[in-house]
Amino acid sequence: MSETATVTGQPRTPAAVPTPHLDPLFVPPVLRPGEQGVGTELEIQLREALKTVHSELPPTLVWCYEGQFPGPTIEVRRGRRIRVAWTNGIAGRMPVTAVEVPFVPGTGAVQATTRPGREGATPVRAVAGLPAWTVTHVHGAVTGGGNDGWTENAVPYRDTQLAEYPNAHRATAWWYHDHAMNITRWNVFAGLAGMYLVRDDEEDALGLPSGPYEIPLIVADRNFDTDEHGRLTGDLLHKTLDQGPDPETGRHVTFPFTGPYTLVNGVLWPHLDVEPRWYRFRLLNASNARTYDLALIDEHDRLLPGAVQQIGSDGGLLPHPVPVDFGPGRPRLTVAPAERLDLLVDFRALRGTRPRLVNVATAPPGRPDPVNDLPFPQVMEFRVGKEAVADPFRPPRVLSPSFRRVEVGEHDRRRLVVITEPGTKGGGGHPELWEMEEAADGSVPVPSDGVVQLRGKDGALRTYRRTARAFDDALGFTVAHGDLEAWDLLNISRFTHPVHIHLADFQLLARQPVDSAGFDLALGGTRAPVTVDTARPVPVGPEEQGWKDVFRVPGGQLVTVAGRFTGGHGRFVYHCHLLEHEDLGMMRPFVVMPPEVLALGHHAPGQHHGH
Repeated sequence: MSETATVTGQPRTPAAVPTPHLDPLFVPPVLRPGEQGVGTELEIQLREALKTVHSELPPTLVWCYEGQFPGPTIEVRRGRRIRVAWTNGIAGRMPVTAVEVPFVPGTGAVQATTRPGREGATPVRAVAGLPAWTVTHVHGAVTGGGNDGWTENAVPYRDTQLAEYPNAHRATAWWYHDHAMNITRWNVFAGLAGMYLVRDDEEDALGLPSGPYEIPLIVADRNFDTDEHGRLTGDLLHKTLDQGPDPETGRHVTFPFTGPYTLVNGVLWPHLDVEPRWYRFRLLNASNARTYDLALIDEHDRLLPGAVQQIGSDGGLLPHPVPVDFGPGRPRLTVAPAERLDLLVDFRALRGTRPRLVNVATAPPGRPDPVNDLPFPQVMEFRVGKEAVADPFRPPRVLSPSFRRVEVGEHDRRRLVVITEPGTKGGGGHPELWEMEEAADGSVPVPSDGVVQLRGKDGALRTYRRTARAFDDALGFTVAHGDLEAWDLLNISRFTHPVHIHLADFQLLARQPVDSAGFDLALGGTRAPVTVDTARPVPVGPEEQGWKDVFRVPGGQLVTVAGRFTGGHGRFVYHCHLLEHEDLGMMRPFVVMPPEVLALGHHAPGQHHGH
């Protein structure tokens, strides 16, 4: 959403299908604290603003940083400490209309959310009355717990959140967004997001495309309301499916939001004029819950192999470039909510053409697939110039000479987190994060509520008991600063969850398929062990072997990640980054403290386990 997308005079007649690729991409302004006369202490004001997402639609009311949606890109040098005063200047009420429409099982059950308008549903009154209560989290930042944007430390109108960011981190793309308890899904949906880039000498030495040839692409899906004639009003609509009341609690259970329209940098299906040369795109999925499967296609909907290389992920540069062929081997770029992709795109062989970035479900690339929640595959269009230009850049073979793989020793701490299926006993109808500890043989009854048995790839059977399941349960994980830890994320549900761990960068060590048929929802535990299926190995792709802070955990998988907790002390969280799930309880705290202090604490020592 930007002034670049507006037109003189009144907008054209609003339509349910605005003209794709009509408006130019908006590139957010850049703030470089400590450079060009800008101090290392910033005040960034949260504001209410009217923005035009598409020149055929009326303006949209949003909440945003510094009057921009997305917010300005913050760019810093490694090791340059900055302080930011995030000032809440939003006096108005929530600019998002939230409705819940009944879920009807069967073919096309999700289609209600892929259409604009309220479907006759009454707006949720509690959402309409929400004030601007916000707290900004710099996602990926290594900083103390008091600066991390603790979810309950949100501030009201005219108040300020003060935070300090040491930026002692390798070059990477972080992002900042709202993280307020219970309402993150609506605050981010309203527009509170922006990019945060860290630069360093190792990145500089590569001579990557920069300046006008390095562009952030913040991708997010949205829905819009309609008037009595079915015309789009431009007003933000958070429409979700209501599964009905949970039999145990009576609370209504809603699905995560996915919408029909894709914004890139706040513009609906934009275009970008590019030269026939190499470009660098810092792509972020800032959606509430939609995972994008992206492909580059030509004007005839044919996949374009060989034009794209991935050079980085959430935590910085990969060891080596990873070609993205958009062919039988790897036909798409998958990016879950909060994941970042650092991409190089070679437009030299595409002079005079208009390749398009599209979202792909099961239909051929570029084709609508409404049954699979994809009525509009459009993302954006590139308009490549006809005249050749001099471009000496060539992708380096080695991106990060400093990169090292993590090696977990037998004495390093391991933790087990179980992701449950909606409908599990005591879960209120929503999925949960269960923190587990290994139980001594015979110390807990089997089977029983909260007890999970796991047979690992080594054939050993281990029994675990649940120690926490809800955000407000007692603190479970206490981490010694500087320790290397391996976290096993066991998803016994049918759904993929992107899990984000604050403070530390991790590496993905293994993906192991599991048979979880022995988990009994009504019991809330296993009647037969969850078993690692050694006959169906799942390789970790080269694009996943760098540093990351968000991990896609598909249903029926045990995902192992490892990282060292350095750079910050205090209280942090880890959570599912499907924002509706986060708000509804899929979030747990952990504390990092000096090992000398931890040794004197009252917490029982954690149990080690292995798979």
